[in-house]
Amino acid sequence: MRKLLASALALVMIAALFSYGFWTQQRPEGHYLSDLRIELALNQGVPGEHGNLLGIEPLLYPSDYQNLGRLHRKLSAYLEQARAQGLVNPRTVVVLPEHIGTWLWARGEKKELYQVTQFREAWQWLELSNPVRYGLAMLAATGDDRRSDAHLRMKARQMAADYQQLFGGLAREFGVTLVAGSIVLPSPYVEEGQLHVGKGPLFNSSLVFASDGTPLGQPQLQQYADSEVRRFIQDGQAQPLQVVQTPAGRLGVLVGSDSWYPRNHELLAHQSVQLIANPVFLSGKGSWQEPWRGNRHQQAANQLPLSKGEVSEEAAWRQLILAANPKLPSISVFLRGQFWELGSDGQGFANQAGAQLAGNPSQGARLLNLWL
Repeated sequence: MRKLLASALALVMIAALFSYGFWTQQRPEGHYLSDLRIELALNQGVPGEHGNLLGIEPLLYPSDYQNLGRLHRKLSAYLEQARAQGLVNPRTVVVLPEHIGTWLWARGEKKELYQVTQFREAWQWLELSNPVRYGLAMLAATGDDRRSDAHLRMKARQMAADYQQLFGGLAREFGVTLVAGSIVLPSPYVEEGQLHVGKGPLFNSSLVFASDGTPLGQPQLQQYADSEVRRFIQDGQAQPLQVVQTPAGRLGVLVGSDSWYPRNHELLAHQSVQLIANPVFLSGKGSWQEPWRGNRHQQAANQLPLSKGEVSEEAAWRQLILAANPKLPSISVFLRGQFWELGSDGQGFANQAGAQLAGNPSQGARLLNLWL
C-alpha cells in the first residue's frame, strides 16, 4: 500500500511539474489600445544644411512592451508625425529618453503581468513565469540588490537583441541617426556591428544607431549611477565618455544626471564635441515640481553649485545643465507614462548659444525640435 501511495504521489508531482512547465510557456496577449498622438512642444530655429536635434518624449505603459510590434507602432507613429511636419531629414539626430530600452524586460510575458497595479506584483509574475532563468540569474547576480539585478540579467540577451532590432530598425526606416535612450545590461559591448552582453555588473548604457541601422561606437555607460538604482547598477567611469560622428556633427551622449557635472562636458569638449544628447528618466508622478533630490551617494555631487532640496527638480535640471554647458546645442528628453504604480515626470528642454528653450508644457507625448 505504501509503495502504491508513493507511486501515486510521485505521478501527481510529475504531472504538476509538467503542467507548471507548460503554463510557463503560454503567453496569450490581452486587449490593446494605444494613443498615438504627440504634440510639437518646441520648434526652435529654421531648417538649414546643418540638420536638427529632435527629441521624442513618448507616453508609454507596460502594455506597450508586451511585444516589439506594439512599441514599434507607437514610436514609428511619433516619427511619422514628425516627418509630416518637416522635422525628419538625413541630418536629423533623434533622441529618445533614458530607460526606454530597460523596460524591454517585460516583453513577451503573461498578460497578467501587464494588468496588475503594483510593481512588486509584476516582478512576482516575472519570477513565476520564468523559474529556471530567474534561478540561474540569482546565482550570477551582484550588487546590494541581487533580486533587481536578477530580474534584468535573466532576460539580458533577449533585451539586447530586441533593443538593436527595434531602435536600429527605426533609424534605418526613417533614415536618421538615433540615440536609443538607455538600457540596463550586464557589461554591454558592440562587436562586428552587434550588441552583446557580458557576465559582469549591470550598467545603464546608451547606444547610437546610424541611418543604416548599425551601431556607432560602443555603448555609452552612465558615469554616475543615480541614487535610486546604485544598489544594482554600477558606475561606468571605467569606460570614458566618447564622441561619435554623425551627419549633424560630433555627438556626445550624457545619460541621466551625467549632464549635471562640468567634468563630463569638459571630457567631451576635449574630443571636439559639437552637440549633446541627454536621455533622462525622472521617477515619481508630480516630482518635477518637488524639491531636488540631488545625488548624495556620488562624491562628485559635492562640487555642484546646488544643495539637495534647495530648488525644485525642474529648476535644478535646468540650472545645472546650462551652467555645465553654456554654449553647445543640447537637448534633454524625459520618459513619460505610468509603469504600474510608478509614475514619471519631467518636461524636456534644449540649450543653444547660452539660451534655454523649454517649449509648451504638456502631460501627453511631446516633440522637441532644435534646428542647428
